[in-house]
Amino acid sequence: MPLITRSPDTGVWLLTTPRTSYALRIDETGAPCHVAWGPRLTAEEADTLAAPFTEPSNSFEGRPAVGEELPVDGGTRYGPPSLQVRYADGSRAFEWEPVGHRVDDAAPGREELVLEFRDRVVPLSVALHYRVRADTDVIERWTVLRNDGDERVDLLRADSAAWTLPPLSDYRLSHVTGQWSAETRRHRERLPHGETVLTSRRGITSHHANPWTMLDDGTADEEQGRVWSTALAWSGSWRITVQRTPDGRAGLTGGVGHEGTRVPLAPGEEFTTPVSAGLFSDGGFGAASRAWHAYVRTHVLRHADETAPVLYNSWEATGFDVDEASQLALAERAARLGVELYVVDDGWFGARRSDRAGLGDWTPTPDRFPDGLRPLSDAVRRLGMRFGVWVEPEMVNPDSDLYRAHPDWVLHLPGRPRSELRNQLVLNFARRDVADWAFDWLTRLVAEHRVDFLKWDMNRVFGESGWPGREDGNDRLWTRYVHHLYGVLDRLREAHPELRIETCSGGGGRIDLGILARTDQAWTSDNTDAVDRLGIQRGFSQVYPARVMSAWVTDVPNQLTRLSVPLSFRFHVAMAGLLGVGGDLTRWSEEELSEAAELVARYKEIRHLVQHGDQYRIGDPYGDGTSAVQYTAPDGSEAVVLAFRASPRHGSPRVPLRLRGLRPGARFRDTATGAVHHATVLTEYGLDVGLPSGDWASALIHLERVPDEGSAKS
Repeated sequence: MPLITRSPDTGVWLLTTPRTSYALRIDETGAPCHVAWGPRLTAEEADTLAAPFTEPSNSFEGRPAVGEELPVDGGTRYGPPSLQVRYADGSRAFEWEPVGHRVDDAAPGREELVLEFRDRVVPLSVALHYRVRADTDVIERWTVLRNDGDERVDLLRADSAAWTLPPLSDYRLSHVTGQWSAETRRHRERLPHGETVLTSRRGITSHHANPWTMLDDGTADEEQGRVWSTALAWSGSWRITVQRTPDGRAGLTGGVGHEGTRVPLAPGEEFTTPVSAGLFSDGGFGAASRAWHAYVRTHVLRHADETAPVLYNSWEATGFDVDEASQLALAERAARLGVELYVVDDGWFGARRSDRAGLGDWTPTPDRFPDGLRPLSDAVRRLGMRFGVWVEPEMVNPDSDLYRAHPDWVLHLPGRPRSELRNQLVLNFARRDVADWAFDWLTRLVAEHRVDFLKWDMNRVFGESGWPGREDGNDRLWTRYVHHLYGVLDRLREAHPELRIETCSGGGGRIDLGILARTDQAWTSDNTDAVDRLGIQRGFSQVYPARVMSAWVTDVPNQLTRLSVPLSFRFHVAMAGLLGVGGDLTRWSEEELSEAAELVARYKEIRHLVQHGDQYRIGDPYGDGTSAVQYTAPDGSEAVVLAFRASPRHGSPRVPLRLRGLRPGARFRDTATGAVHHATVLTEYGLDVGLPSGDWASALIHLERVPDEGSAKS
């Protein structure tokens, strides 16, 4: 059965995914218009929804404010445009003129619809792309714009797509906000009438918001209800405008950039927007998240099928005080814990003794590493671990040899101050020579020192966003910077296929589908406090899977919050993602080292479920009760539950945790206690976790299916 069909009677295009449908048509004016997005439809059923466009009888209303596949600026449209164009003569408008369409089905299980248009007056072409796959309900959309004339065109807004929701009795918006060390705080609030703008103006995805949305009618929860969601695959500045109209409709549009910027199109030039992905689910927020997780693992990540190693990072143990002897001492202790990847953090290069100098001079410090990093790299391998290093290729300290040689390489405006954050400036990756310089030293570093893993950091946002010497530089750099960043990462991975990369930007400042397509995991937050991480990780999991979520066990009192929680609690929180250790192991007692080694071994027993299983958020994360995260094998035959309770309240009810995703009728054995439980009891009546008394209690329960013969009672 084809994934994309067209009705010969109505011209409706029907895109079919395993559980959903998306329908659109070109209306009588030539504009591409939305028809339906939701549960599965037949072609005949979709045809009945394709009402023709009629001009409004009320001259104050104009065209419907939502409903076009890419609302344009011009005519009687008054909602937020997805496409806003300024021509060389200063005029602004776009009129749809269809010129063709095609369906590409060259790849098995994947089809792509391309609708081609041009403006009726000016030589500007627009192609709308839709991609669907047989194994996911996620629909990918993007737009390609081409200047076919001989004068420059400015794209004041060039969004990837607009998404329209069906009429609902009410609308609720879910999204995340945050700041450095407090990222991905989930918010769920009634959508107000008018326009709600989510954005980053910082040149990166940002700590303060993330380019995804979820919308429902206000009644959905983790397990039930219809949810429409979108996510933008872009790692620079972005903008999503969610609109609720007075007549009770809702939709959104999103793409690159922010107000005040533009994308210049020279004659003959083409601009391809990033992918805007959309998903409909009728199983609540939990089902939506699991669908996103499966999509990311299958169609975004390059090595999702691999088992990510247990990592040790030296930052919180040493800070900038890095040398070969101290790193080797930490590596020896890390190996005793069962660590599989050792990462040297900041401080190994140039004149780096603090954050005030050396950034940009990417050669090992001679007095700390007299023979370079290779002896340490070799020693780490002899200990049975892989070797990684921290880098920050996009930044430079003014006190560095690089800046003294190339002061023009940073973002700046002539005659104006160069604002420093964390004592550093941003290198202009929009320049080809800067991007090539970064690739050259990175590929040498990886080859010469046998580096298996890069922690790629970016510890400040854009400041004076100028590119002197180019007439259009101040606008062109916003998108070209990201494209060149992607190019460096792509070239680096092609040159070193075994290299793995973690995206980091002062914690979770650059996490999105675009960067995850070029990296293997993400540093979730610089806040390693286990209690704070519970909320951060829960918000992270709304769209992004545990397979990419780096989480560390660090020392107490925590460096940021000064909170002290038990070692087992810290480990259990970190086990909900990619387990890492970041404490000063030279100060850990033998008892702590022994307990940590046991917990690392325990994680290795269940990480296949965490990294590749289906995730369920269960319990009471925002009250005084027990919260938990569950990971279940895709066939429902095995599960692990990580349960947490902050502080017990006298007299509070002890509510069992109702598990999810287990095969009905099966029985499961607790691998630690041997107790056997019926799946129906676990899912319908719940599991009494039996957390220990006292503050900051946690538990790990690993359940494996047992043969059917021989009964046992839960």
